[in-house]
Amino acid sequence: MEYHLTLPVPEKDITKLHIGDIIYLSGTLFTARDEAHQMMLEQHRKDLPFDPSQMALYHCGPLMKQTSKGWNVVSAGPTTSSRMEIFEDTFIKTFKTKIIIGKGGMGKRTLQALENYTSIYAAYTGGAGALAAEKVTSVPAVYWLDELGMPEAVWIFEVKEFGPLIVAMDSHNQSLYNSK
Repeated sequence: MEYHLTLPVPEKDITKLHIGDIIYLSGTLFTARDEAHQMMLEQHRKDLPFDPSQMALYHCGPLMKQTSKGWNVVSAGPTTSSRMEIFEDTFIKTFKTKIIIGKGGMGKRTLQALENYTSIYAAYTGGAGALAAEKVTSVPAVYWLDELGMPEAVWIFEVKEFGPLIVAMDSHNQSLYNSK
C-alpha cells in the first residue's frame, strides 16, 4: 500500500503500516546521528528545544550551505542506521518518536522498541541525497552546530512529500531485515 502522511502521525495510523508499504511524509523531520543521539539522551526530554515526539527522526548528516536568507540543503541522504542501534531503543522509549528514517536497517533491540512504543523504521535509498534535499521546503532551526559540527548537528527540516520511503520495520515486530 502507499500512504501520504502528515507529521505528527497518530498512533492509530502507525499501526496501519506494515513492512513493504510505501510512505511519503509532509511536516517536520529532525536529523540525528550518533553524537546527537547521545547528547539528546543526556539532556533528557524536558530540556530539549524541540519536541521529537511530534517529528520524524532522520538518520542523516546533511551537507548544508548558509546564505543571507538562512540555510539551504545541498544534500540530505540517509546515513547507516545500524550505528544508532546502541541508542535507538532508549531513544524511542524516551522521546516517543513514531517514525525513524535511515538506511540499512536496525537490529533486534530497535525492532522490539518499535513494537513496544508503536513506531516504525522506514528505509530511504542511499545515494539519493540530492533528491531528498529537493523535498526540504525550509530549515527552521539547527541545534548544537558549534558543539557537534555540520553532519552531527540536529537540523530541523520542513518537508513535503518526502520519500518514497519503504516501511522496513513495523510496529507488529516484522522486519525486512530478519533481525528477530
